[in-house]
Amino acid sequence: MLAAVLSGFVFAFALRFVGRYLRNGNAVWATALPLGLFVYFASLLPQVGRGEAVTEVWEWAPSFGVALAFRADGLALLFALIITGIGTLIYWYTSNYLKDHPSVDRFFAYLSIFMGAMLGMVLSDDLIALFLFWELTSISSFFLIGFKNEEAASRRAALTALTVTGLGGLLLLAAAVLIGQAAGGEYSLQTIREGGLDLTAHPWYGIILFFVFGAAFTKSAQFPFHFWLPGAMKAPSPVSAYLHSATMVKAGVYLLLRLSPLLGGHDYWHIPLTIVGAFTMVYAGVNLLFRTDLKSILAYSTVAALGVLVMLIGVGTAEAMLAALVFVPAHALYKAPLFLITGILDHSAGSRDVTRLAGLRHVMWPVALAGGLAALSNAGFPLSFGFVGKDLIYEATLHSGSWAYWLTGAAVLTGVTLFYGGFIAGVKPFMGVLPESFKAAHLPPGALWIPPLLAAAAGIFFGLFPGLAGHALIAPALEGLMPGANAHLAVWHGFNTVLLLSGITLAAGAALYYFFKPSSGKEAFVERLEGISPKGIAERISKAAMALFGAFTHTLQNGFLRYYILMILSFTIALIGYGLYTGGPVNVDLSRMTELVGYEIALLGIMLISVLFTVFTQSRLAAVAAMGVTGYALCLLFVFYSAPDLAMTQFTIDTLTVILFVLVLYRLPRYLPISSPGSRLRDGAVALAFGGMITALALAVLNEPMTPEVSAFYAENAYTMAKGKNIVNVILVDFRGADTLVEISVLTIAAIGVYSLLKLKPTND
Repeated sequence: MLAAVLSGFVFAFALRFVGRYLRNGNAVWATALPLGLFVYFASLLPQVGRGEAVTEVWEWAPSFGVALAFRADGLALLFALIITGIGTLIYWYTSNYLKDHPSVDRFFAYLSIFMGAMLGMVLSDDLIALFLFWELTSISSFFLIGFKNEEAASRRAALTALTVTGLGGLLLLAAAVLIGQAAGGEYSLQTIREGGLDLTAHPWYGIILFFVFGAAFTKSAQFPFHFWLPGAMKAPSPVSAYLHSATMVKAGVYLLLRLSPLLGGHDYWHIPLTIVGAFTMVYAGVNLLFRTDLKSILAYSTVAALGVLVMLIGVGTAEAMLAALVFVPAHALYKAPLFLITGILDHSAGSRDVTRLAGLRHVMWPVALAGGLAALSNAGFPLSFGFVGKDLIYEATLHSGSWAYWLTGAAVLTGVTLFYGGFIAGVKPFMGVLPESFKAAHLPPGALWIPPLLAAAAGIFFGLFPGLAGHALIAPALEGLMPGANAHLAVWHGFNTVLLLSGITLAAGAALYYFFKPSSGKEAFVERLEGISPKGIAERISKAAMALFGAFTHTLQNGFLRYYILMILSFTIALIGYGLYTGGPVNVDLSRMTELVGYEIALLGIMLISVLFTVFTQSRLAAVAAMGVTGYALCLLFVFYSAPDLAMTQFTIDTLTVILFVLVLYRLPRYLPISSPGSRLRDGAVALAFGGMITALALAVLNEPMTPEVSAFYAENAYTMAKGKNIVNVILVDFRGADTLVEISVLTIAAIGVYSLLKLKPTND
């Protein structure tokens, strides 16, 4: 499984060197990657179907209890097959959709990283590894959404998506750390579950739920964080299809499903999820009625579908979990073809406006067939997989206790709006008379219309034979979430209330489709309400924050080095001074200090005179020379106290510093007293305060008890372990080699920056 997860990243890296071959019309070969992964995961079905999860563990950071642990159980395998199966169709479709694009190799690299990150996330058994892949999905989706980076709207949509989902990533990290600490430093989900830890009784349960909900709601576009998803429609159609049907937006749903055995069973879990999910699905369903852009309609229908899934997880019964697990693949099998068909219409007809599109069945009947099949499954017509999922949703809401009437009514209303959205996107563009403006439209190559047709046909196939999906995919996943629950799926359950609700949904949806026509006027009405929508509020908050931070930055980062140093020193004085003040008075045992001798007093006098001369001289060169005297006096102090290596280092640095200062200052104009007396007084006060703070800190350190064990350890092991007789050097190079490496890296980066500035040749253009 490690190879399967990393294959996407390796493929993306390889495209850096061989990507030019994809630009020569050979992009279809990239389809072999997701197809091979799909075959691999499909081969695990028999083993997982027997209840035997496939596991792999690779040590990553054992000292922290973190590992690259992968576990393919029923739930993980369900999502992995959706990711790779739909991914195969997306890759195939993209090979023709972007065949003439100069950056098609870059697109496939982003897409492969995205697929690998999603696989890593759903297969991860370790919470920290899950967070790592979770963040990689956000980063890679940023590049996919902003693929048309020459367009400002695409860049803005990508930044919005990254900001919202990135916030969720931080919350997920906090939740993962808290769960791991509550489990005694154990981050394996399976181990925590088998250990019988009752997180619902833990004092951190409430804050863990807050973090988990925040992560899931931002990723899966729940109200009020839903607005990033319709904005992400600036991405190419293959990205939209993959994002909405099989990958990123399902990540939050997957997280809730995965954590439900650990965090579920409490009102704090069920009530918020049920309320947020129900409100989101109704809100998004109503919103899609007023849209005219096909992508926008489908985006809001996705938000509604995600709300349905969150609501079902909130209900939390075995029936609700079964409905959620069925609805996940059912939604993927009709949403992917609808988005791909939208891309075809945009590609061939040059428009996504449903008020203009009509009659296209005359020129692209296979695309119309795919759209019709997808719309039937989306609407929940009998003998479609969507019908099976819709019936299970109604059955779950009817048995949800005191909330049954409210949730069932919300589910029926959402079903009606989803019917409308599916038919508007999958049927309306192909019905009626072909307008004169679309006479030039034609049937696209097979690589464009076969993938959506296959996905839509699969939605009908599993509707005719739901037992196949139920036995192979749904039952193992449900067993992992609800041991012993019944996962039997059937086409017909007899005449009952659920069938009546399905009939009402179809009749109301058909009536809405025929009598409520999309128009630009309706869309303009909704757009006038954008100011009070979550998107409008978020934009105003963003603008206010940018203005505040801009003023703050321009005040502190004003380009004057002296102000930067002043701020740094002031903050350091306040921080350390507060610590010294709250730590109580410093009582220094003067009897432990040696008496001052004549040469030490003379040396301190020289240092004091040189410091005063540096401060009050009117010559830059004289000030530099006086600073050099201070440095050399420090060198003598190191010599007096048996530290010749430090003395030599200090001597070298001081000499080089003086020389460099002289070379630089020699070319500057003569000294000008441009600072005011007030600013000089302020700087002097800060300097005295800083010196006093350092003195107090040094005295406080002297007051601390000595710990000879540390010195003894280095003295005993410096030669035996590192083969060095100079203990200080051994500490720097061996025992604390990582610190030294980082310091060298910082110096190297600074040197490169200085070299770049020296080579910079600005022009007046």
